[in-house]
Amino acid sequence: MASDSDEYSIPFEDDIDYDEVEEMEEEMEDLTISDDDDFEEVDEEGNVNPINKNLYEEELEFETNSEPEPEEIKDEILTLNDVPSVIVKYISDIREIIEVPDGIIRILLQKFKWDKDPLLERFYEADDLYDFLRKQKIDPFTSSQWSGTEGECEICCETFLLTGPSCNHKACPTCWKFYISERIKEGNSEIECMASKCELLLPDEQVLEYFNDKSELDAYLGQVINSFVQFNAQMRWCPGVDCGRIVKSSSTDPHDVSCQCGTQFCFSCGNDGHSPVNCRHLKLWLKKCLDDSETANWINANTKDCPKCLVPIEKNGGCNYIRCRNPTCRHTFCWICMKDWAIHTLGHFRCNIFVSPEETAAAELARGQSRSFLQRYLFYFSRYQTHKHSLSLEKKLIEKMNKKIEEAQEYAMSWNDAQFLRDAVDSLSKSRRTMMYTYVFAFYLKRNNHAEIFETNQRDLEMATEQLSGYLEQDMDEEDPKTLKQKVQDKCRYIEHRRKVLMNHCSEGNEQEIWEFTQ
Repeated sequence: MASDSDEYSIPFEDDIDYDEVEEMEEEMEDLTISDDDDFEEVDEEGNVNPINKNLYEEELEFETNSEPEPEEIKDEILTLNDVPSVIVKYISDIREIIEVPDGIIRILLQKFKWDKDPLLERFYEADDLYDFLRKQKIDPFTSSQWSGTEGECEICCETFLLTGPSCNHKACPTCWKFYISERIKEGNSEIECMASKCELLLPDEQVLEYFNDKSELDAYLGQVINSFVQFNAQMRWCPGVDCGRIVKSSSTDPHDVSCQCGTQFCFSCGNDGHSPVNCRHLKLWLKKCLDDSETANWINANTKDCPKCLVPIEKNGGCNYIRCRNPTCRHTFCWICMKDWAIHTLGHFRCNIFVSPEETAAAELARGQSRSFLQRYLFYFSRYQTHKHSLSLEKKLIEKMNKKIEEAQEYAMSWNDAQFLRDAVDSLSKSRRTMMYTYVFAFYLKRNNHAEIFETNQRDLEMATEQLSGYLEQDMDEEDPKTLKQKVQDKCRYIEHRRKVLMNHCSEGNEQEIWEFTQ
């Protein structure tokens, strides 16, 4: 056995020919494959065939390819003049398959909410074209094909050439024109037969033949455009005042949209952009605020809960003897001490004696639990309302910043350099809007570890938001303008970073279904 002092040696070291080793290393270097080399193989006849190594690389890349990233949502802003060309494109795509007039195709698309797939699916299920149109309650004939007979009109009782659609409900041209005009004035873009309980729809070609002036035609086309946007899942009117633009989106999922008029709104529900809260919870919150905000404040300030059934009671007289009016309760108690009135007989009256907190703890606990939900709502509502009120003062803040921009030029700062104040207002408003809706999100969120992480992100964003607001309230002479500019810009960048962290956390939570809500 070798001792610790023995030197380590290579086995059979004396048998190694080092000159031969050097020759082998040189041959291996010549065989090294570079990135530009191709593999080669030699067949039985000695022919050399190149093999491109990229084939193997492509296969490897295919096997290790990660999941594709979600497609980017694309929003397009359209004007009223742009819409007719979009409608024509929809119609032309269907016309290649269903050979009917464009007016019939337009009604078909509207009935299927401008979704081509279910429309074509129903068409292929039908026996023939006329069977399909009958099932959709559409007249397959134009007015030029309407059968006409001389007779007395049942509506005006005059003798005319009576015409009508394939349902054989006939009338004179004057009555048809009056009927169609009235239907358009009512806001209809689908005109049914005038006969009672007849649901047959008239194609556009029939309807347009009864228009004599441009105003009637424009009114009808306006109804067609309005119905196109209203029934199309990929389109929505901008809710901005007197805007009139339309947003066309590649996705029907809820997402915020910015119109050219400056209005920001949710594409799904049409309300103001409300990330991170979803449309359903926002609808519940707005309804709750409408119903409960003033009522809750009044109840909290002017009522006490019945000690037995916990129904809120208002004291409307001077006597402290209270009888609960709940039909299932009828409990009587003292308004001062909230105890059963039966103990207020002679010898047991103790309302004038101080009672220690320990003795009243149980009763207070019951009352506290009954009001805990109300207090929780008021907590989130007050913070939601505070940010909402701050947003309503944005115009005043912009005016104030414009004056500060003029003041900054007195401190050797150019107009362009002073624009950081205006940019800061946009950053502040964006952050406040996010903060406002985080309190709606938190109101419906159940308490767990993920909720605590959310509240930490919410706290960081709110603290930075208030710090930026404080910077903007400073007078220009309180601090060196260049130092103030650096502080404001750094804070704006930090706010945007914290806002993205919070929004990404909420979005990932939705994707991974980690959020638990109370409703």
